[in-house]
Amino acid sequence: MSHKGTILITGVAKRVGFAIAVNLLEQGYNVVGTYRTQRPQLQQLEDLGARLHQVDLYDNSSIQDLIGVIQRDHSALRGIIHNASDWLPDNSDLPADEIFRRMMQVHASAPYQINLALQPLLETQIGGADIIHLTDYVAEKGSAKHIAYAASKAALQNMTLSFAARMAPSVQVNAIAPSLIAFNPDDSAEYKRKALNKSVLKTEPGFGEVVNAINYLLDGIYMTGRTIELDGGRHIR
Repeated sequence: MSHKGTILITGVAKRVGFAIAVNLLEQGYNVVGTYRTQRPQLQQLEDLGARLHQVDLYDNSSIQDLIGVIQRDHSALRGIIHNASDWLPDNSDLPADEIFRRMMQVHASAPYQINLALQPLLETQIGGADIIHLTDYVAEKGSAKHIAYAASKAALQNMTLSFAARMAPSVQVNAIAPSLIAFNPDDSAEYKRKALNKSVLKTEPGFGEVVNAINYLLDGIYMTGRTIELDGGRHIR
């Protein structure tokens, strides 16, 4: 096992989760990652030494299976990073109650179950441990087209406060709330223009911005129950 300890990261198959996993592996952490859909770049994580598990966070039995594996294979955890996410719009073909259930399940219920079950492993970590919730800028602003998504991310952000109080002083619990971080390859020029204009800094920062925030929280010893807002100054727009 790596001398820097083991960190569980949910949702490592793409984008920011993948970037976080690569960074922590390169730093010498032992990374346990989850993914829902098999993707080619997962092989890169395994080549770097990650231990990966296919987990469906919509399925409570799949969550419990993951918890059992972690409890069986690890005596302590340096951290948990809840990155796994879905982005169902309210006009999805699914019934409204199913949209809301899914958003709350993946963004709130799954982290809640995992944090509670693995708390003893975090508290066993010599030198302290961290939980980091990846929330969203819309947790405070709301979203006209993604109401259920925004509500579920707000629930996760609120749980940051509760778990921080519950697990202090041995575990720090914080959140990172990004807005635009990186465009997708198929995003149109018009979409990009509108998205950039929503912030005063008008820039696409890239995944490294979240990685830097993760590193800051892992390295720090005096912050808990807080949210780092990576939104380019949208609140003063």
